[in-house]
Amino acid sequence: MSDQPVERYEESELYRIRHSCAHVMAQAVVEMFPEAKYTIGPPIENGFYYDFDLPRTLTPEDLQAIEKRMRQIIAGKHAFIKKVVSAEEARLIFKDQPYKLELIDGLEKGSLDEYGNPLESKPDISIYQHDKFTDLCRGPHVEHTGQLRPDAVKLMNVAGAYWRGDEHNKMLQRIYATAWKNKPDLERYLQQLEEAKKRDHRKLGKDLEIFFFDDEVGPGLPLWQPNGGIMIEELERLAKEVEDKAGYFRVRTPNLCKEDLFLHSGHLPYYAESMYPPMEMEGVKYYVKPMNCPMHHKIFGSRPRSYRELPVRLAEYGTCYRYEKSGELFGLMRVRSMQMNDAHIYTSEELFEQEFMGVVALYRQYFDLFGIEKFVMRLSLHGKEGLGKKYIDNERLWIKTEDMVRSAMKNGGVPFVEAANEAAFYGPKIDVQIWSAIGREFTLATNQVDFAQPARFNLSYVSKEGSEETPLCIHRAPLSTHERMIGFLIEHYAGSFPVWLAPEQVRIIPITDGHHEYALRLEKQLRQAGVRASADLGAERMNAKIRQAQLMKTPYMLVVGDQEVANEAVSLRCRDGSRQDGMPVGEFAARVQERIKSRSSQL
Repeated sequence: MSDQPVERYEESELYRIRHSCAHVMAQAVVEMFPEAKYTIGPPIENGFYYDFDLPRTLTPEDLQAIEKRMRQIIAGKHAFIKKVVSAEEARLIFKDQPYKLELIDGLEKGSLDEYGNPLESKPDISIYQHDKFTDLCRGPHVEHTGQLRPDAVKLMNVAGAYWRGDEHNKMLQRIYATAWKNKPDLERYLQQLEEAKKRDHRKLGKDLEIFFFDDEVGPGLPLWQPNGGIMIEELERLAKEVEDKAGYFRVRTPNLCKEDLFLHSGHLPYYAESMYPPMEMEGVKYYVKPMNCPMHHKIFGSRPRSYRELPVRLAEYGTCYRYEKSGELFGLMRVRSMQMNDAHIYTSEELFEQEFMGVVALYRQYFDLFGIEKFVMRLSLHGKEGLGKKYIDNERLWIKTEDMVRSAMKNGGVPFVEAANEAAFYGPKIDVQIWSAIGREFTLATNQVDFAQPARFNLSYVSKEGSEETPLCIHRAPLSTHERMIGFLIEHYAGSFPVWLAPEQVRIIPITDGHHEYALRLEKQLRQAGVRASADLGAERMNAKIRQAQLMKTPYMLVVGDQEVANEAVSLRCRDGSRQDGMPVGEFAARVQERIKSRSSQL
């Protein structure tokens, strides 16, 4: 177990390597295109990128030429030299770079950093120079380019990106690249990337007819096909079973509400940019909801409460809407419409640890079910400099609730790491990072403490002593959203879902038209037993039907011909290639029912 601060990516050696490579790449591009306008080039997970405004579209041959020039720059062992400058000096240095001038304006006002991100305090304006290239940058970097490994850097691809992620701004060309400490690390990453491409939830989601996006509907707004609808229902059934046993009550709330509610909760000042603009009717502004919590607070506060009722656990798979920037949308992982496995627990301080760790236990129960072996629970804390801006301005309650969470995790024997300045605006939280079967990292869910909103909504309960007390609130979403969870599961299982979760569990394949009647009888029998089965009565030959079922990753294929009809049996072919001929129908039905009921990962 660890309660020591986790090393931030921004402080790591890989970050410095990638940040330095981004500058080297920018130098190579500007030398190739002297008229280029360069913008930002941050390190990201597994690599870095840089956005350019160029006179023409880049080609694969251009990337090869840029890589070649990067190797030459790296070999020069040019020192990275930092200099703090005034806004006037910076404007002179970047007088021909309009995007840099815009960023300098933000830095001077103390509102935006050199990447265009909001700032909490006014920073120094600094530049970094190496060789003949200068960039607006706060660092950090390696000491000199010779510390970079030319055989551990690779340019990956070019994509379009709107300036500052705003679709109303100019479209730029973004070069994505990766960089590592050594060549073996790069090769391992590239191998993992190839496997990830095969598992990409966007491709598999389309191929397996789970979800898609449509331009007329809008970006970030997924349309769930019948197969996706089945998966959603199975996840909701799972959540309801688990939450019923844990003493949750289900509620339902509207998809929109008056502006007053979000002003009352305090969300509007903090989250206005992530909310869809309001609609006005009869002089009243309404918002589509970006979160469920204010309405759950209303439900808790709808009548007097006693300490005898606590904890009160209110759960809802509510649909929320958040306006994510176009450049940040990514399949099901970053969407604008989401169905959240949401719940709010209202509890006393005495019961806090029990309830908080009960939520952690839910996470681990789900991890076991889905075979998630690697995970990290991160205690996200506030930062003093953000009080009153990014965080509720109450240092005493921040320290108190952070200590409560830290103590609960230690007492529960649950390993965790700490990360400063990453809390929710109303309290500390446990963020859950998980890794899929191929080692890809996902931010899945969160377990948050809220010491602010119960007081804002005047929520209370009568204590044993007869006094009115304000409850603590725990926000939790162990199964994240349908969108993110299903996106993760598609990649985790490569589309080969466990039987209970598979949209189609059994496909019955008659050898000839003469076996259609038996196939339909089997389909009806299995459906009545609660199995998602379908008979393929198409005109294709048997082998083609088997191939199609394999492409759809159906767990069980039942081939039926004369022998099977005569013996009330099936010829079972499993998705993993195993098979059993002459299997009695009753035996197969019992097998598949047991796999479904137990939510087994076995075929």
